[in-house]
Amino acid sequence: MRVMMIARMPHKEFNAALKAGSAGQKMNAILEDLKPESVYFTEMNGLRTAVLVVNIEKSTQIPSVAEPWFLTFNADVEFHPTMSPEDLQQAGLDKLGKKWA
Repeated sequence: MRVMMIARMPHKEFNAALKAGSAGQKMNAILEDLKPESVYFTEMNGLRTAVLVVNIEKSTQIPSVAEPWFLTFNADVEFHPTMSPEDLQQAGLDKLGKKWA
C-alpha cells in the first residue's frame, strides 16, 4: 500500500545534528534504507519536516519505517494511506454514490 509518511523533527535534536555536522549523513542513511518513492522537505507547524511516499505491504513494516526517524531525530511520525488517480478510478465511486445517495 502506498502511504504518505510525515516526519516532524524537533529543533533541539536536529540542531544538534546540524552543529555536529552529521544531519545530512544521518538523513541520507535513513533515505537509502527506506528507498521512498518520493521525498520532500518542508516546514510544518514550525518544524523541519520530511514528507515521504513509501510502500508498505504489511503493518509489521511500520516500525522499520518509523524507528529510524524516532531514534535519529526524535521525530513525530504520521502515516496516511494514499491513492494514485488510477487507484481512485478503481475505487468504485459511482457505485458508492448510487448506494449511499
